Amino acid sequence: MAPREGPRQAVPDATGLSSERAAALLRDSGPNVLPEAKPVPQWRKLLGELTHFFALMLWCAAVLAFVGGMPQLGVAIIVVVVVNGIFAHIQQERAQHAAAKLRGLLPAEVSVRRDGHPRRIPASELVPGDTVILTAGDRVPADVVLGLGSGCAADESLLTGESEAVPKISGEPAWGGTFLVNGAAEAEVIHTGANTRLAGIAKLTSGTVSPPTPLARELRRIVRLIAVVALAVAVVFFLLSLLVGIPWSAAFLFAIGVAVALVPEGLLPTVTLSLAMGAQRMAGRNALVRNLEAVETLGSTTFICTDKTGTLTQNRMNAVEVFTADGRVKVTGEGYLPVAGIEGTAVAAATRAALAARAASLGRAVQHGDEWRAEGDPMEAALDVLARRLSGSALENARPDKRFAFDPRRRRESVIAGTTLFVKGAPESVLPLCGASMDAASEEVDAMASRGLRVIAVARRELSGRVEDWLECEAEEAERDLVLLGLVALHDPPRQGVDEVIRTAREAGIRIGMITGDHPATAAAIAREIGLMGAPELVLEGSQLPEDEQILGAMLDRDGIVVSRVSPEQKLRVAKALQSRGHIVAMTGDGVNDGPALQEADIGVAMGLSGTDVAREASDLVLLDDHFGTIVAAIEQGRATYANIHRFLTYHLTDNVAELTPFIIWALSGGQFPLALGVLQILALDIGTDLLPALALGGEPPGKGVLKRAPERRHLMDRRLMFRVFCVLGPVEALVSMTAFSVVLFSGGWTRGDPQDAGLLMTASGAAFTAVVLGQLANAFACRSATQPPWNQGWFTNRLLLWAVLAELGALAVCLYVSPVSAALGQLPPPAIGFAVAVLAVPAVLAADWAHKKLRRSAGSRAE
Repeated sequence: MAPREGPRQAVPDATGLSSERAAALLRDSGPNVLPEAKPVPQWRKLLGELTHFFALMLWCAAVLAFVGGMPQLGVAIIVVVVVNGIFAHIQQERAQHAAAKLRGLLPAEVSVRRDGHPRRIPASELVPGDTVILTAGDRVPADVVLGLGSGCAADESLLTGESEAVPKISGEPAWGGTFLVNGAAEAEVIHTGANTRLAGIAKLTSGTVSPPTPLARELRRIVRLIAVVALAVAVVFFLLSLLVGIPWSAAFLFAIGVAVALVPEGLLPTVTLSLAMGAQRMAGRNALVRNLEAVETLGSTTFICTDKTGTLTQNRMNAVEVFTADGRVKVTGEGYLPVAGIEGTAVAAATRAALAARAASLGRAVQHGDEWRAEGDPMEAALDVLARRLSGSALENARPDKRFAFDPRRRRESVIAGTTLFVKGAPESVLPLCGASMDAASEEVDAMASRGLRVIAVARRELSGRVEDWLECEAEEAERDLVLLGLVALHDPPRQGVDEVIRTAREAGIRIGMITGDHPATAAAIAREIGLMGAPELVLEGSQLPEDEQILGAMLDRDGIVVSRVSPEQKLRVAKALQSRGHIVAMTGDGVNDGPALQEADIGVAMGLSGTDVAREASDLVLLDDHFGTIVAAIEQGRATYANIHRFLTYHLTDNVAELTPFIIWALSGGQFPLALGVLQILALDIGTDLLPALALGGEPPGKGVLKRAPERRHLMDRRLMFRVFCVLGPVEALVSMTAFSVVLFSGGWTRGDPQDAGLLMTASGAAFTAVVLGQLANAFACRSATQPPWNQGWFTNRLLLWAVLAELGALAVCLYVSPVSAALGQLPPPAIGFAVAVLAVPAVLAADWAHKKLRRSAGSRAE
């Protein structure tokens, strides 16, 4: 790593580059984007899908089949490998393209000075020499040298691995890709794009592979478990084949075919597609998923720790009252419509001081026709609007000589302009610094907060002595002996419909807590207004949280709790305490200091409109509309995705029971009872019945009752699923299949011990094959719900499943009536009696499914 550069005496240009000069530099230096790593060729990605553990096992089986003189089996196995590989490759590409699309939707802009005015431009258009405006929470968009600023610290862990923020002073470099975690500054861009320090490191890390997620690890365990079972069954049948007199070579190939048929080759790509479809549906509802596995985790959420501003409220503040020594003045009018000027020098002075005290211009009001609209920080925009209402135009302030940026621990910010210090911040932070008695002001703060208003205290100090000395001091030294100018009360109305969304979340068994930095009375008032406050009411301040983790968890583990004035460390403790109580925690956040809590939570939820880059980078889910309702909508889709994984797992495993039963009966009879299904038929069943319906089940939309019950906390392959597969659906499907096979055999005159007639055996096998296909057809509809029979859901509400079932019937017709195919599979169309028995698989599976669900409901009612 290159040595750290020393301070460089450079002050950014106060006017910035001209548009013409910036355009010329952009042509010379190129866009400010990292060089993209050389993409992996498509053929190499496809080769990877054809050479993983399971694929290699199948390739070996295919080679052995050809060597053993069974080319049909070898070709069939190759088809399975290739079809599965192509399918998995397509799904991985779709997932990657979806992730790229989500990344493209996230904002990537930066504030610069161009033509003498602050502007927001795409970060890709930055050029060397630009003057960028950085505030706490921003990602440094290129390599820069800091100029005007104060209290700056940068998180350089991306480059150094050190988690502790590095203090920065004027003249020191800040590297592209790092985060400004504190302070505010203007900086000069020195390197962009491929010339940045980050670009060099990106080249080294481009080949790094992320470790598997917990969901991926569990799925791999499931598949490996099934593979072990398949291999064990193959060994057993190999030995049994030898015992009944089959030559060892044929017995070996027979055993390999059984193992191959029982391995669920399409399981992992089916899961990937289900997660990708869930992520796409969430994106359509303004929730961007940053990693696919988070889709499933969302469905298990049991506790939502939500911020107030912007999530529960509109984040569209209006200054509604101003309290000064002359009294209280109410500001009439709604939104940002201009109103008649408000008389009063004290009000004007307080407003002017509030604007002057800003460490950076983060928000303003822009005129659109006859009204003003907020751009940037809503609170700053509300103050700007108030100033315009007072004077009819914006109040321009002189360029400050020194800034003390907002600090979440100080809870205030200030600037020195000439010989005056202007301070703005939380009342409990500013009022104690004012020399005169502040009892009246404190009472007014409590009164305003109790009405759900956010209160800002504004003060000033006339500095004595040499101004140069004050420019070298720290904030704590300057911010004392203040004179209170006034209190500005702002109102942020609740979002429309948020009360209904909270009721929906509670019906879903999810607890909700408000975790906010606002005044406790303000937070409590909003909580009551939207119906979030629990009963009995409990409103805590961050300073009141107990140190003991267990006591803290017990205190927080209740619905409707409000925790105000929390620090970043306390917010992190809240997440850990709830997790220690067994909760799956979703934590919202928008600021740089929310990063640790967002990372600690099971689901970190960042704000897309008002959030910082730090929050978005630390999150699993980004809300494009910053709306609390979007979180609940995402949870609904997460639950649906979790249910879909259970659906197609049930579907995949059910016909394995029907496929394995003929081999068990053949083995128990010592080879005397003919084998109802051959290895090639089983492979055809897996391709013709499992793949498309399983994909359709993976896209099942959320059910009506998905948010009417508590979150399900169980493994993917739990006892309930295994019982349904191996004790209900699978045995019924196997029974009908073997019955169809036996009826055709015995009606054709076969008796035990007779030589097996090839034609009769092929028609009987066709009947068994037909019964399994039709049983799986009914099973697909049965698996759509774990509680409701298909006729209660509507047969035509999943169009993907209808098309999959039609394709399944078409595949059945091909396998029975296309002579080369049926000959290769070793079957013929069954006679009428065989068809009649096989068709019974549909009502039999549906009836067994209905009886099982009814018994479960009855048992649940008795348990209640």
